[in-house]
Amino acid sequence: MQNGTLSIGIIGAGIMGERLLHAILDQSQELVKVSGVWDPAPSAMERMAATFPQVPRLTDAAAVVAASDCVYIASPPASHLTHARAAISAGKSVFCEKPLAVDVADARAFVAEAGDRGAVNFPFASSLAVATLMEWIAQDAVGTLSRVSIEVAFATWPRPWQADAAAWLDRTPQGGFTREVVSHFLFLSRRLVGPLHGLTASVAFPEAGKSERRIEARLLAGDIPVALKGSVGSTGKDDHNIWMLEGDRGAVRLCDWSIAERRLPDGSWERAADALSQADARPVALRRQLEGVIRLTQGGPHHLATLPEALNVQEIVEAILASEHG
Repeated sequence: MQNGTLSIGIIGAGIMGERLLHAILDQSQELVKVSGVWDPAPSAMERMAATFPQVPRLTDAAAVVAASDCVYIASPPASHLTHARAAISAGKSVFCEKPLAVDVADARAFVAEAGDRGAVNFPFASSLAVATLMEWIAQDAVGTLSRVSIEVAFATWPRPWQADAAAWLDRTPQGGFTREVVSHFLFLSRRLVGPLHGLTASVAFPEAGKSERRIEARLLAGDIPVALKGSVGSTGKDDHNIWMLEGDRGAVRLCDWSIAERRLPDGSWERAADALSQADARPVALRRQLEGVIRLTQGGPHHLATLPEALNVQEIVEAILASEHG
């Protein structure tokens, strides 16, 4: 870091790369700056030139690593560990998009190699709505925990705003809603309840070569049962999701990414007074994620998803996708 300013380089100029880039540019340049961006697709680099002319466009991934204190990896999942290893070998920190990888054995090896110099971008680690859930849990609104349930559904996959990435997002090697969306709620379960294990699952791939269209799973977070269902074509909404934690005193849930609610004694649900839409909540979470990246790169404690946490999530995700077809 030069003069106390963190320099972040971005590999991957898709939607996620652009989101973090916006977040960096919205911060004080005394805290954080963009060292440069690179994507192998000429069209993506042309878009960067038109949209962010002030941001250096670098020649390759090695140039991004060389120019940066921390490398944000927003490329497709199969390339994550190649870039992450290059950054770690160069003495840089890594902030990686989820999933950490798609090869579980390789991810385990990387986590052992990287130590504490990396983190994964699970924004629930910085979500105000999740902070509200945690406050309610601490206030004993749930009581003794008994069950977690996760429900996700999509009108189509990929979602309309991801259509440009369908070439990998709707293919079995790297894509699918389990890796892209369910992983977030598995991370949330692990962070709030406990390590994930004890999986039994089924998955359906009705279209040859394309990603899954239905999953069902049961597992444990710590010693608490988790029930998971996901499907495509079962809702008219682009994106439907509910994460719920129940106990002997009540329940809390997270709806549509950013709405915290708690169940009242009469069975009705009360929304948090300060609840934000996902569009409004996302930049707040990204700003808080960047604060964690600064602490990570400085070698201090941070609240980001650690590599071991992300590995645990990846192990469950890949086991679901490898399970017996239902």
